[in-house]
Amino acid sequence: MRILKLPINKDEPLSLKAGEEVLISGTIYTARDAAHKRLVELIKEGKELPLNLDNTCLYYVGMTPAKPGMACGSAGPTSSYRMDDYTEDLLKLGLKVMIGKGERSKKVRDDLVKYHAIYISALGGTGALINQKIKKATLVAYEDLGTEAIYRLEVEGLYGIVSYDSKGGSAFK
Repeated sequence: MRILKLPINKDEPLSLKAGEEVLISGTIYTARDAAHKRLVELIKEGKELPLNLDNTCLYYVGMTPAKPGMACGSAGPTSSYRMDDYTEDLLKLGLKVMIGKGERSKKVRDDLVKYHAIYISALGGTGALINQKIKKATLVAYEDLGTEAIYRLEVEGLYGIVSYDSKGGSAFK
């Protein structure tokens, strides 16, 4: 099992292989469909994004409200294919790691190779367990989106499996 510290070194995705298990610690950002759409609109308009994507990680999650003493509520991954149309625009800005669930399109898999990035699967149905690995959650942007707002998360020991690596490998095959 590999330890993956975030933000990631830009060359590190090249050393990770499909099927490899990882424990993720550091800073990740949440983003789902609506947030992705807004980010790409800003990119197309040439405006500044509310976060720096260079060597960073996006987790496809819509967290539920936090219970007392917790950083957030349930934080299970969402189906990643819904972000596929937006992915290349974000990879161009340096995004290196994505966490979600399910398979991605051939276009996204090709873009992971092109931009030296990886896709990690978190385990679906484990949202109540994942939230125990989230030590802090801070709102970054799009509060009006509720559970789909962008948050900066500080995580420690978040488990995942490299599903697609930066060389075209797939754990789904």
